[in-house]
Amino acid sequence: MTHELTASRLASASSNATAGGGWWRDAVIYQVYVRSFADSDGDGVGDLRGVRERLPHLARLGVDAVWLTPFYLSPQADGGYDVADYRAVDPLFGDLADAAALIRSAHALGLRVIVDVVPNHTSEQHAWFRAALAGEPGARERYHVHPGRGPAGELPPNDWESVFGGPAWSRTPDGAWYLHLFAPEQPDLNWENPEVAEEFSAVLRFWLDLGVDGFRVDVAHGMVKAPGLPDIGRGAQATLIGIEPLPFFDQDGVHEIHRSWRRLLDSYEVPRIGVAEAWAPTSERLALYVRPDELHQAFNFRFLNCPWDTVALRTVIDESLAATASVGAPTTWVLSNHDVVRHRTRYGSLARARAAALLMLALPGSAYVYQGEELGLPEVTDLPDEVRQDPAFSRGAGQDGLRDGCRVPIPWSGQEPPYDFGPAGSWLPQPAGWGGLSVAAQTGDPHSTLELYRAALELRRAMPGLGAPEAGTESGAAGMQWLPAPEGVLLFTRPGFACTLNTRPVPLELPSPGRPVLSSAPVETDGRTVRLPPDSCTWWSW
Repeated sequence: MTHELTASRLASASSNATAGGGWWRDAVIYQVYVRSFADSDGDGVGDLRGVRERLPHLARLGVDAVWLTPFYLSPQADGGYDVADYRAVDPLFGDLADAAALIRSAHALGLRVIVDVVPNHTSEQHAWFRAALAGEPGARERYHVHPGRGPAGELPPNDWESVFGGPAWSRTPDGAWYLHLFAPEQPDLNWENPEVAEEFSAVLRFWLDLGVDGFRVDVAHGMVKAPGLPDIGRGAQATLIGIEPLPFFDQDGVHEIHRSWRRLLDSYEVPRIGVAEAWAPTSERLALYVRPDELHQAFNFRFLNCPWDTVALRTVIDESLAATASVGAPTTWVLSNHDVVRHRTRYGSLARARAAALLMLALPGSAYVYQGEELGLPEVTDLPDEVRQDPAFSRGAGQDGLRDGCRVPIPWSGQEPPYDFGPAGSWLPQPAGWGGLSVAAQTGDPHSTLELYRAALELRRAMPGLGAPEAGTESGAAGMQWLPAPEGVLLFTRPGFACTLNTRPVPLELPSPGRPVLSSAPVETDGRTVRLPPDSCTWWSW
């Protein structure tokens, strides 16, 4: 069997994931990369109206909320993460009325809306940075602008490197240096300046008053730098992120910022949330971002980066649950996003990607699904150099610069590009042969990845032991128990539910843990034993 949904289970479906306060604790949140989701006006770039028109797909999929990547006014030097005006919509994506209409439409469908906020840096075209370059009194104190080293100040203030490659410093026309941990078009803000904190509190209130349900905080670990901006003393610094302590990331001072934002979020009658995109060297450091007085969720990048290995997976799962339980927060799981190679390609097969999805959705806590993940899309690895727009692509010693491969617009219907993405082409070329992966082609096919996701999300609502933490616990860890299993297999139970993951490339027989209700590949069972397919995950009930 591939899917089997019983009427009795569905009749008792729980609304736990969408009910009142604390909805985020077991929510499934869908990431929309706005440029690549749906184009309404034929310019080849996705926009807010396109997202609004396609919201019924997300409602049918069964997610609880949608997270939108930046759509603010921007020169688009880094896909909108270089913001020139935090209160304005870039004409590329529509206008403020389109944003308000999207929020209203989402709410009417029972979907919450989370938007990106980018507090570590602005665009070089932001009014503040233009004032800093113009020498306006006090303007440079909003950024990290410092004299250089060397007899004539010709050397950068320290040895920090940009995440995108090259030095993290660029020179102003008058010879000073400004810090940019990412592209030179993205100068870092100085959060020691009270004007910065005041401005972002106002920005958050602007969008909350418009009706958004929360924020995903870009580079939530980066706003505070170590006193004195000390040298690191080694190169290839981008490879150390999330592995070793760095003076420009995960400084203790960021937590006071997040506490102030939590107080702001809690001041609204309807619960609003903050989600940290935070890289930290350990699960314990990451858990600090979700203490009771800080943000509500933090992306679990250790799970995302985990290899297809049961020992490694169990270690990451256990450590993640333990770390978040220590601060009374739910764990958040994620397999793909707009910055990493799609997990179908990372894991090496669609079978593994499907199995990993069921594993993720069976774990206690909240889960994030990146657009196209529900279609089983692979990474596009053969984009011509001339179409790539990742700013790291042309720079050395930083990220690989290949993030465009996961940002190719998704297919909706048809057999040829742009697959109903919009009336014309698409800003990145879509591969031939994606017609069979489109939403239309997969809808109604019980063996498709799209229907697998739909079934899994429906079961998460129907089965009380899935997704939600165990009653009376905060993290859900106490409601999950590992059982003995052969090498290469994971087997755990939750109330009324079991999950098996076979990472072996061959089938495996073992005693049946219950009645199969959903599997990433067909399973054979006589009620006493089960033959698990290779690279598969199966959900069981009793």
